[in-house]
Amino acid sequence: MPRILIIEDTPANLQLTMAILEGAGHVPLSAPNAEHGLRIASTEPVDLILMDIRLPGIDGLTATRLLKEDPRTARIPIIALTASAMKGDEQRMREGGCVGYVAKPIRYRELLDAVDEALVQGKTATRQN
Repeated sequence: MPRILIIEDTPANLQLTMAILEGAGHVPLSAPNAEHGLRIASTEPVDLILMDIRLPGIDGLTATRLLKEDPRTARIPIIALTASAMKGDEQRMREGGCVGYVAKPIRYRELLDAVDEALVQGKTATRQN
């Protein structure tokens, strides 16, 4: 079962995301901020990260850059979670290192489709390296 780290500071969003992932057979891990998420990602096996972009302290795009610069975490696919669904945001997230983008409020099918696609991309990237 894939282990998915959710870095999210809003308890309601975290609970909803965890419930969706558990219902789909995934193993969710959680972190309330980027600092905690960076520690988990570098010390535990993680197949995918769902990254809130607006986090206290280190924001999600900065955390994504740090993860991509670290050889221990560089291959973990990251999906951006954000409430700011403005034109150009998806491109900015992808340029920042995210393989996908899910707008809040989170919709069940959209989240699971993005997760499935990212997990396939992650497995493909691992096999190629």
